[in-house]
Amino acid sequence: MTTPAMACNDFVELVTEYVEDTLSPADRRRFEAHIAECPGCRPYLDQMRQVIRATGQLAEAAIPEPAKRALLRAFRDWRATSSG
Repeated sequence: MTTPAMACNDFVELVTEYVEDTLSPADRRRFEAHIAECPGCRPYLDQMRQVIRATGQLAEAAIPEPAKRALLRAFRDWRATSSG
C-alpha cells in the first residue's frame, strides 16, 4: 500500500508531534517521506528543533492563533518564492 503524500502545510502542523515522538506510525512514515523529498521543510524541521532546545518545549496550544496563521502564511510564501 502506498503512503499518501504529505503537503507542506500538514508537515508544519505535525512538526511538534514529530519532534516529541508522538506521531502515529503512519503519520511518521508520511512525515519522513516528506522530509526526504522537500528541501524547504528540512531546514524548517532543523529550525524547530533548535527553537525547542532553546526554549525547552514548544506547545502548539501556547502559540496564539494569529501568530500561528502568520507563521503558516510566511512559510507558504517563502516556499512559493523559493521553489521557483
